[in-house]
Amino acid sequence: MRKLRGYKPTKFMAKGSKYSKAHADYAVQFIQCLKHTKGTWAGKPFELIDWQERIIRDIFGILKQDGYRQFTTAYIEIPKKQGKSELAAAVALLLCCGDGEERAEVYGCAADRQQASIVFEVAADMVRMCPSLNKRVKILASQKRLIYLPTNSFYQVLSADAYSKHGFNVSGVIFDELHTQPNRKLFDVMTKGSGDARMQPLYFLITTAGTDTHSICYETHQKAKDILEGRKIDQTFYPVIYGADESEDWSDPKVWKKANPSLGITVSIDKVKDAFNSARQNPGEENAFRQLRLNQWVKQSIRWMPMDKWDACSFPVDADELEGRICYGGLDLSSTTDITAFVLVFPPLDEDDKFQVLSFFWIPEENLELRVRRDHVPYDVWERQGFLKTTEGNVVHYGYIEKFIESLGERYHIREIAFDRWGAVQMVQNLEGMGFTVVPFGQGFKDMSPPTKELMKLTLEQRIAHGGQPVLRWMMDNIFIKTDPAGNIKPDKEKSTEKIDGVVATVMALDRAIRCGNESGESVYDGRGILML
Repeated sequence: MRKLRGYKPTKFMAKGSKYSKAHADYAVQFIQCLKHTKGTWAGKPFELIDWQERIIRDIFGILKQDGYRQFTTAYIEIPKKQGKSELAAAVALLLCCGDGEERAEVYGCAADRQQASIVFEVAADMVRMCPSLNKRVKILASQKRLIYLPTNSFYQVLSADAYSKHGFNVSGVIFDELHTQPNRKLFDVMTKGSGDARMQPLYFLITTAGTDTHSICYETHQKAKDILEGRKIDQTFYPVIYGADESEDWSDPKVWKKANPSLGITVSIDKVKDAFNSARQNPGEENAFRQLRLNQWVKQSIRWMPMDKWDACSFPVDADELEGRICYGGLDLSSTTDITAFVLVFPPLDEDDKFQVLSFFWIPEENLELRVRRDHVPYDVWERQGFLKTTEGNVVHYGYIEKFIESLGERYHIREIAFDRWGAVQMVQNLEGMGFTVVPFGQGFKDMSPPTKELMKLTLEQRIAHGGQPVLRWMMDNIFIKTDPAGNIKPDKEKSTEKIDGVVATVMALDRAIRCGNESGESVYDGRGILML
């Protein structure tokens, strides 16, 4: 067995506890009998990286006077691509198959069953690749369950509604990506009293930093920090946090190394450097880099568009010169009393041309003055200047907007109109009756992320022209971005300071313009793939 250089038991070993090298060696040897399951590492022995081995030796080797483990909770917070899933899977198998516990109950938990299944699938593959386990473990793949036959122990993935099912007799819980838990219900059920019948249950919590400072993960993160910095004492809690401090230079490779203990092993410095360069060029990606690569807690929604860059794209857009050109529409319907936005995006004719944007906005006439006083937004000025249109009455007149779009269709070749599928059924039917091709456009990360990133890229490269339309500019300045754990982004209407309907409409139209292009049907996505930042 490889000897860990410079290992010393954690400073959080309690008075009276002792380090059992035999117990620690057993845990390390068990894990290193397993094999990696993915990529270039597939089939190779699972040789623990130093930071992983320290954790295993501390958790499984430090015993109380009664001979049972001191630590019942381990909180491991670390950036992405450091080998979290493999370590979690190995710990799950150790607790299920190698802990000497009769009828052990080990559970895999995450925000949803699919996320929890990631660790399970790794564990199942590890079993298949280990002859001694393969003949002793029954894999029930459809149930996401492993049974260790000699002790009738199991490792089971829990469904999302598990918090409503009490009666667990927990010997181990693997919480993967704790920061994605939508609330604390599942966490409380699995960790508060469910392991009282066991002598040494282990709650193994492993996660990347999150965004919600009101979450159970942030609460646990703060507890870990308090213990690490000496403000709290909990002899049953084992804290590990790898990350960059807020005051540290996020561009410094030394900081990257500090935050990523597997750098150069599971993830190359070039990958991190590429992610940094992309984030430096695109302000909307900085928080994602800080969260996923430096393990810093960041706000979920961030102000996104650098307005000086947007203003630099105020190139004139001549509506008359665009007549007859192919274009694509984006329609974002408001509530009946709010702003409705329709945006046309014209794909470039050649490499020297730009994506050109025509944007149109409507608001109920009778609400105009009230909204000016209430919102302190110059709707009346924009209306007089022709940048904002009104419809009669105190609600938006959809019929008027339909007729207006029909008139645009007489001037321009509107190949498609993309729309948010919610709340637009009647207008969609009416537009289809006018001969338009209308396509639904999802508002989730999957559909919104690629064109939202592309909008930023085109803005930074000054390859988009919007004519300085003030209503669209106001909305662009309002926009905040929501980021998911994978780094996908989308406009966040809830967190944005004011209306962003025009931005959403622009993103949808831009997506169709990129995908479908001009007469050639050529697409940026086809040529170089969807932008992954």
